[in-house]
Amino acid sequence: MKIALNGATTMRADLATDLQAAKAAGFDYLEIWAAKLRTFLKEKSAAELNDLFVESGLSPLSINSIEHITFRTPQAYEAIKRECEELSRIAAAIGCPCIVVVPGRLPKDGVSRANVIAESVKVLNELCDISGAHNVSLAFEFLGQTDCSVPTLDLAAEIVREANRKDLGVVIDSFHFYAGNSSIDMIEALDPSLIQIFHINDAEDLPKHELEDRHRLLPGLGILPLREMLAAFRKIGYDKVASVEIFRPEYWERDPCALARDAHAATERVLARE
Repeated sequence: MKIALNGATTMRADLATDLQAAKAAGFDYLEIWAAKLRTFLKEKSAAELNDLFVESGLSPLSINSIEHITFRTPQAYEAIKRECEELSRIAAAIGCPCIVVVPGRLPKDGVSRANVIAESVKVLNELCDISGAHNVSLAFEFLGQTDCSVPTLDLAAEIVREANRKDLGVVIDSFHFYAGNSSIDMIEALDPSLIQIFHINDAEDLPKHELEDRHRLLPGLGILPLREMLAAFRKIGYDKVASVEIFRPEYWERDPCALARDAHAATERVLARE
């Protein structure tokens, strides 16, 4: 697999620094953190960002992310659609192929699985109509949290299959895969063409219900079933990109170039075992 750096891993660095760090560390791609993108565009243009990518030799993998797209109020959903239009225009201008989108929380009064699927399919189709007009696809990322409406890979895959769009796929994040009790057979049941992005990370040895994003670690330093996941990817024929996404405040204090080097080396070691 090729390797990407996600801007969340170096959260306190700006976008230009992310590109410099990723280039120096030997990454192939950069996932652009949306907040950093907006800060960059306050003073510079999308054309200038495209030039930075060309100079770095890296390619943009995604813009990450539009949050909580489902089960929103009408007013909030209109804002989501405007955000999708905004980011799709930028993605097209810099040659970025996709935008990561994240499902909303479960409504407080509860909702059935069928309703989750229906709401998700409706919203994803509407957002894909917006992004697709710019030749940009969407990558749907389930979250392994008890309050998330789509906490498992099998449910996310069912939603994407039901939507039946060529410009829509799933994101598999190893942390959320583990924390939400997804299983290896869920990967093995996938058509590999549905997988847009694999977020690779590790986690501390804690009970699943205690795990939070701040407990993420560099690949190979924790207890996530990365070997088994990678074997399942190999079995179904997925070998595109592993993107390092880690929300660990301790890492954010480090020099971003040194962190990027360590992240790349750690990921290479894990991938080499397979």
